[in-house]
Amino acid sequence: MPMQRLAVFLAALWWGGISALSFVAVPTLFASLGSPAVAGPVAAKLFSLQCWAGLGLGLALLLILRRQRSLGHFPLVGEPVDPEQLRTMQRVLTTMGFVLAAMLLALLQEFGVAQKIVSARATGGNLRLWHSVGSVMVLGQWLCAGAVLWRLAVRTEA
Repeated sequence: MPMQRLAVFLAALWWGGISALSFVAVPTLFASLGSPAVAGPVAAKLFSLQCWAGLGLGLALLLILRRQRSLGHFPLVGEPVDPEQLRTMQRVLTTMGFVLAAMLLALLQEFGVAQKIVSARATGGNLRLWHSVGSVMVLGQWLCAGAVLWRLAVRTEA
């Protein structure tokens, strides 16, 4: 049970961090500093830090979920299948999928989209397009982290 509580805490930290950064800190930064040329690089640094925090939290969650999955018993051919245990294992694997999806989005944002934004800013490229792609990726991370938190919190109540 302590590992389950730790998993919920890590998921809450991940989802809350993305929420605070994306919906409070960055909009406040742009509103306060006035100039996108000044606020942009600071926001980029914050998103980069969030990416690395998300990767660390995601890895910790994967290790906890892997441990939970390994506690289950895979039935051999011909062995009776416990439906409750099967549902639990499917739930853990689905939750791991959400964690992996959020981590993949973070990596793509950090090493793909962020570079395109910097390049577009320097060369006059399509900055609006890459900002939109980055925003969709952050939204995807937020939704995946929220799904992980939701699924883990439900498991804690049961």
